[in-house]
Amino acid sequence: MKRFLAIAVLGTTALVGAGQAARADMLDDITKAGKIRIATDLAIPPSGMIDGAMKPTGSDVETAELLAKDWGLQLEFVQTTGATRIPNVQTNKADIIISTLSVTPDRAKVIDFSKPYAALQSVVGCLKSLDVKGWDDLKGKTIAVSRGTTQDTTLTNMKERDLKLARFEDDATMVTAAISGQADCVATSATIVSQIGVKAPVRAFEPKVSITNFDLAIGVKKGEPKLLEKLDAWVEQNLKNGKLNAIYKKFHGTELPANMRG
Repeated sequence: MKRFLAIAVLGTTALVGAGQAARADMLDDITKAGKIRIATDLAIPPSGMIDGAMKPTGSDVETAELLAKDWGLQLEFVQTTGATRIPNVQTNKADIIISTLSVTPDRAKVIDFSKPYAALQSVVGCLKSLDVKGWDDLKGKTIAVSRGTTQDTTLTNMKERDLKLARFEDDATMVTAAISGQADCVATSATIVSQIGVKAPVRAFEPKVSITNFDLAIGVKKGEPKLLEKLDAWVEQNLKNGKLNAIYKKFHGTELPANMRG
């Protein structure tokens, strides 16, 4: 009897474990649903934005659209901000993240990353009229930053530089702050810095100090090896055939770094 009970318990445990493994396989869930939910910030031109016809557009948007098309899936955008991108996949509100998500060691502790599909030049940009040539010239100046971004984290950790940061909830409100004169400097991507002058020519900004360059990758919840493997293969294929480079060049005006291009 004891032997029978032990076998029964082991059998039940195996079935529960198998059931949990099946439920944890997001690629199977996506395939079964015929739809992929992608977290994308639609307020950070030119990566994500809403066009005149009130439709999503931008480099991340077209990247997401290409992925869904290649996989034969319906695409659902999950609107996000810099601070909510990772929580969206951790809480199953989105399947993956395609939203200027830079690869960092801290983020790699809580989510997995695909192979990089694009790159981001991170800078401190200021009004063109400001004489800023290095970090010392930024002392006493308010630097606007989007909360939860790599720029926020990096500059916050530069305690020895005594930087004055003003945090905003997303890139859109940060850009508005720059346009309205609330801040004469911003910490963000070089692409977004150039967009400020497009929106307000009298408040044109330019990159002043380089922070670092980041690889951008697709974010995935931890423990999804099948989904990650398929994403890696997709990224590699579309870098090789030039489609991801064409999308990036269309919206950012420059090509991807040479080492990323096929």
